Amino acid sequence: MQTAHSGSAFSHPRINGSGSPHAEFQRLRSYLNERVIGQSTLVDRLLIALLADGHLLVEGAPGLAKTTAIKVLAEAIEGSNQRIQFTPDLLPADITGTDVYRPETATFDFMPGPILRNVVLADEINRAPAKVQSALLEAMAERQVTVGCTTHDLPRLFLVMATQNPFEQQGTYPLPEAQLDRFLMYVRIGYPDVESERKVLCLVREQAADRYGEVFEPVAQESVFSARSQVLDVHMSPALEEYMLQLVFATRSPAKYDPDLEGWVQWGASPRGVIALDRCSRAMAWLDGRDYVTPEDVVQLAADALPHRIILTYEAEAEGITAVDVVAALLSRVPLP
Repeated sequence: MQTAHSGSAFSHPRINGSGSPHAEFQRLRSYLNERVIGQSTLVDRLLIALLADGHLLVEGAPGLAKTTAIKVLAEAIEGSNQRIQFTPDLLPADITGTDVYRPETATFDFMPGPILRNVVLADEINRAPAKVQSALLEAMAERQVTVGCTTHDLPRLFLVMATQNPFEQQGTYPLPEAQLDRFLMYVRIGYPDVESERKVLCLVREQAADRYGEVFEPVAQESVFSARSQVLDVHMSPALEEYMLQLVFATRSPAKYDPDLEGWVQWGASPRGVIALDRCSRAMAWLDGRDYVTPEDVVQLAADALPHRIILTYEAEAEGITAVDVVAALLSRVPLP
């Protein structure tokens, strides 16, 4: 496999220099890991979503720094941010905004909703009814909202991180599979280890005593846009591109690779699956300082980019098989380039 690409952006002398987009993202990465302890995977996935211009759905138990992660990221990037707590009584207009009548001028003025921000946290998205979820997901896909007869464009820098808990499902509204497909990645996070939790204790004490006085200079939006441009120049070999295609096609016909997988999948990953794999793999390679994508990048991200795009059969669900299991089985059977 080719391990370098002479035409990539990494050949530019300032790509890894001080003040370059890559240096800015390494600074941001270090800062996030200092503030969001024990969740390095979540931090990297957030940065990958930012670089790939996509959105993130995060599932984990309460208290695992999901809200903290997106809050710290929002404060570390130049721009506006908003947290939306999803509840059963939320209305679409609470997300998109609404037209307000001004009697003194006999006109309607648009009052922007919280979705018209650069970084948005949709907390416990599965607690809101379908209309509200659709309003958010349509804005994510179309990058615009329509109120009345007027369409309003969302900011060029626009990132949504939605969260949901793996339990307490009573009274919730699970996202339909077609809407889950709108998310670039679906990340499942677990508890931190003992050493990380010890560091969390120290950090909370310092914050409570107001001794955590570090001032972080926000990353400029232009640095984010420059980084995205460089990510698109990261080299993807034809053999690795073919591997991604075969992996996504395998989710639609898994029995081709193993007869034991027959009857597990009702619907495989959509074309968005391979697009997500491609963009995320390039972003991960760039974030790690490489100008080429490796098979390990694709394998590592497949577990976050593909399972939520797969619909299992009733028989598979009855046997306790998950979409994550299907992707893991296919990764062990589809030959690497």
